[in-house]
Amino acid sequence: MNIISVIENTVPISQFNRGLAGKIFQEVKQSGAKVVMKNNTPECVLLSPQEYIRLIEEINDARLLAVASERMKNYDPSENIPDDEVQHELGITDEELADFEEVEFE
Repeated sequence: MNIISVIENTVPISQFNRGLAGKIFQEVKQSGAKVVMKNNTPECVLLSPQEYIRLIEEINDARLLAVASERMKNYDPSENIPDDEVQHELGITDEELADFEEVEFE
């Protein structure tokens, strides 16, 4: 983020007191975020709902990646159990599984 972008995306809190909240919220919808300044100090960040959801999803993805990476450190392919062994242990037949739809993993 460059200095021009920072300046364009800041708004003094006094503009809210002047009744310009609607205009500010419209700008947030267009730009994705505004930093509200109070006494020349950042007070809060206004985000559009779409930007908030995007950031939350990005955080969740990063957390899942961290968990997966940690688990892969201890992964030993020799400890894998073939599905036919699991089915046998649980008493599940191929015919019973044929009735189920395919499961899609993300």
